Amino acid sequence: MLKGFRLFACCLVALTLSACASGVKFTVMNPSTMPKDQDSGRIFFYRTTVLGAALQPDINLNGTKVGNAVAQGFFYVDRPAGNYEVVTSTEVDRKVTFVLEKGQTRFVRFSVSMGFFVGHVYGELVDSADGLEEIKECKYTGASDVPK
Repeated sequence: MLKGFRLFACCLVALTLSACASGVKFTVMNPSTMPKDQDSGRIFFYRTTVLGAALQPDINLNGTKVGNAVAQGFFYVDRPAGNYEVVTSTEVDRKVTFVLEKGQTRFVRFSVSMGFFVGHVYGELVDSADGLEEIKECKYTGASDVPK
């Protein structure tokens, strides 16, 4: 009985760790927070916690998939100034909307809450100072050249 529990616990730990981001740390990569094009803004997407690591829903920006909400991961996209809606879907759609201005950097943090059947991954806009502090230990999970 104890042997079976140990095997289950080891499998659970391995599954959780394999679901976490495995790229280069933000502090090592040290990406610019400013977009390449001065007429655009930069949006960072990140998820700091391991809770619900197996949940990695698509992140849609104005209806286009730009990445996944990976535990302890981050990525960014540059977009023209305008209105944006970020949507993640598990049991339900979770949305966050904001305005991006020229030369502005926005941070969208993803968290997990409990749902009826599965957890819900939801985004929330955070200010730049908090975003820069929280994203430090996250690892890069995507390309910054996602189609617009």
